[in-house]
Amino acid sequence: MVTRELRISFFFFLPKWDVPEAAWVFIVDQLNTHQSACLVRLVAACCQLDIYLGLKGKSGILKSMPTRAAFLAHESHPIRFVYVHKYTSWLNQIECWFSILVRRLLKRGSFNSVEQLQQSILNFIDYFNKTMGKPFKWTYNGQPRTA
Repeated sequence: MVTRELRISFFFFLPKWDVPEAAWVFIVDQLNTHQSACLVRLVAACCQLDIYLGLKGKSGILKSMPTRAAFLAHESHPIRFVYVHKYTSWLNQIECWFSILVRRLLKRGSFNSVEQLQQSILNFIDYFNKTMGKPFKWTYNGQPRTA
Protein backbone atom coordinates (compact mmCIF):
# COMPACT_ATOMS: atom_id res chain seq x y z
CA MET A 1 0.00 0.00 0.00
CA VAL A 2 1.39 3.36 -0.97
CA THR A 3 1.02 5.67 1.98
CA ARG A 4 0.57 9.41 1.80
CA GLU A 5 4.05 9.81 3.28
CA LEU A 6 5.59 7.64 0.55
CA ARG A 7 3.84 9.66 -2.17
CA ILE A 8 5.06 12.90 -0.60
CA SER A 9 8.65 11.64 -0.36
CA PHE A 10 8.50 10.37 -3.97
CA PHE A 11 7.21 13.73 -5.21
CA PHE A 12 9.76 15.56 -3.05
CA PHE A 13 12.84 13.66 -4.23
CA LEU A 14 12.04 13.00 -7.89
CA PRO A 15 12.60 16.61 -9.04
CA LYS A 16 16.06 16.55 -7.44
CA TRP A 17 17.20 13.63 -9.58
CA ASP A 18 18.86 14.19 -12.90
CA VAL A 19 17.10 13.00 -16.01
CA PRO A 20 18.11 9.35 -16.22
CA GLU A 21 20.28 8.17 -19.09
CA ALA A 22 18.51 4.82 -19.08
CA ALA A 23 14.78 4.48 -18.55
CA TRP A 24 13.41 4.31 -15.03
CA VAL A 25 10.44 2.00 -15.00
CA PHE A 26 8.03 1.98 -12.07
CA ILE A 27 5.73 -1.04 -11.82
CA VAL A 28 2.52 0.09 -10.16
CA ASP A 29 -1.11 -0.91 -9.85
CA GLN A 30 -3.90 1.17 -11.33
CA LEU A 31 -4.75 3.27 -8.30
CA ASN A 32 -5.78 6.87 -8.90
CA THR A 33 -2.59 8.14 -7.25
CA HIS A 34 -0.50 6.46 -9.95
CA GLN A 35 -2.38 8.36 -12.67
CA SER A 36 -2.68 11.77 -11.07
CA ALA A 37 -2.31 15.11 -12.81
CA CYS A 38 0.38 15.98 -10.27
CA LEU A 39 2.41 12.92 -11.28
CA VAL A 40 2.05 13.79 -14.99
CA ARG A 41 3.34 17.32 -14.35
CA LEU A 42 6.20 15.98 -12.25
CA VAL A 43 7.30 13.43 -14.87
CA ALA A 44 7.02 16.00 -17.66
CA ALA A 45 9.19 18.42 -15.68
CA CYS A 46 11.77 15.78 -14.71
CA CYS A 47 11.99 14.55 -18.30
CA GLN A 48 12.29 18.16 -19.47
CA LEU A 49 9.33 17.74 -21.83
CA ASP A 50 8.30 21.14 -23.10
CA ILE A 51 4.78 20.21 -24.17
CA TYR A 52 1.27 21.44 -23.48
CA LEU A 53 -0.33 19.05 -20.99
CA GLY A 54 -3.85 20.46 -21.24
CA LEU A 55 -6.33 21.12 -18.47
CA LYS A 56 -7.33 18.53 -15.88
CA GLY A 57 -10.78 17.17 -16.71
CA LYS A 58 -11.05 19.24 -19.90
CA SER A 59 -8.37 18.67 -22.55
CA GLY A 60 -5.03 17.20 -23.53
CA ILE A 61 -2.97 14.71 -21.55
CA LEU A 62 -4.49 15.87 -18.25
CA LYS A 63 -8.08 15.35 -19.46
CA SER A 64 -8.71 11.95 -17.84
CA MET A 65 -7.07 9.11 -15.98
CA PRO A 66 -6.74 7.05 -19.20
CA THR A 67 -5.00 9.93 -21.03
CA ARG A 68 -2.70 10.51 -18.05
CA ALA A 69 -1.91 6.77 -17.78
CA ALA A 70 -1.12 6.62 -21.50
CA PHE A 71 1.30 9.53 -21.12
CA LEU A 72 2.98 8.05 -18.04
CA ALA A 73 3.35 4.65 -19.74
CA HIS A 74 4.78 6.02 -22.99
CA GLU A 75 8.04 4.24 -23.79
CA SER A 76 9.74 7.35 -25.17
CA HIS A 77 9.96 8.92 -21.69
CA PRO A 78 13.03 8.24 -19.53
CA ILE A 79 10.64 7.91 -16.55
CA ARG A 80 7.67 5.70 -17.23
CA PHE A 81 5.09 3.61 -15.46
CA VAL A 82 3.96 0.08 -16.21
CA TYR A 83 0.47 -0.60 -14.95
CA VAL A 84 -0.38 -4.08 -13.74
CA HIS A 85 -3.87 -5.41 -13.14
CA LYS A 86 -5.61 -3.84 -10.16
CA TYR A 87 -5.73 -7.13 -8.26
CA THR A 88 -2.23 -8.38 -8.99
CA SER A 89 -1.61 -10.59 -5.98
CA TRP A 90 2.17 -10.95 -6.38
CA LEU A 91 2.56 -7.19 -6.07
CA ASN A 92 0.82 -7.33 -2.70
CA GLN A 93 3.16 -10.14 -1.61
CA ILE A 94 6.21 -8.08 -2.57
CA GLU A 95 4.83 -5.08 -0.69
CA CYS A 96 4.56 -7.26 2.43
CA TRP A 97 8.19 -8.31 2.11
CA PHE A 98 9.43 -4.77 1.44
CA SER A 99 7.57 -3.53 4.51
CA ILE A 100 9.48 -6.12 6.57
CA LEU A 101 12.77 -4.98 5.02
CA VAL A 102 11.99 -1.35 5.81
CA ARG A 103 10.85 -2.01 9.41
CA ARG A 104 13.63 -4.44 10.33
CA LEU A 105 16.62 -2.94 8.51
CA LEU A 106 16.26 0.30 6.60
CA LYS A 107 14.28 2.40 9.07
CA ARG A 108 16.93 2.16 11.77
CA GLY A 109 19.93 1.71 9.52
CA SER A 110 22.77 4.09 8.86
CA PHE A 111 24.80 3.39 5.74
CA ASN A 112 27.99 5.15 4.66
CA SER A 113 27.92 3.99 1.05
CA VAL A 114 25.74 2.32 -1.55
CA GLU A 115 27.96 -0.77 -1.26
CA GLN A 116 27.37 -0.94 2.49
CA LEU A 117 23.62 -0.59 1.98
CA GLN A 118 23.66 -3.30 -0.69
CA GLN A 119 25.64 -5.69 1.51
CA SER A 120 23.34 -4.99 4.47
CA ILE A 121 20.30 -5.84 2.36
CA LEU A 122 21.92 -9.05 1.09
CA ASN A 123 22.86 -10.02 4.66
CA PHE A 124 19.30 -9.32 5.81
CA ILE A 125 17.88 -11.48 3.01
CA ASP A 126 20.12 -14.38 4.09
CA TYR A 127 19.15 -13.88 7.75
CA PHE A 128 15.45 -13.57 6.91
CA ASN A 129 15.45 -16.73 4.79
CA LYS A 130 17.21 -18.73 7.54
CA THR A 131 15.20 -17.50 10.53
CA MET A 132 11.87 -15.99 9.45
CA GLY A 133 11.27 -17.08 5.88
CA LYS A 134 7.93 -18.77 5.33
CA PRO A 135 5.12 -18.33 2.82
CA PHE A 136 2.81 -15.41 3.47
CA LYS A 137 -0.73 -16.44 4.34
CA TRP A 138 -2.86 -15.11 1.53
CA THR A 139 -6.37 -14.20 2.64
CA TYR A 140 -7.79 -12.34 -0.37
CA ASN A 141 -11.08 -13.95 -1.40
CA GLY A 142 -11.88 -11.87 -4.45
CA GLN A 143 -14.18 -9.50 -2.57
CA PRO A 144 -13.44 -5.94 -1.51
CA ARG A 145 -12.70 -5.41 2.16
CA THR A 146 -15.52 -4.10 4.29
CA ALA A 147 -15.13 -1.81 7.27
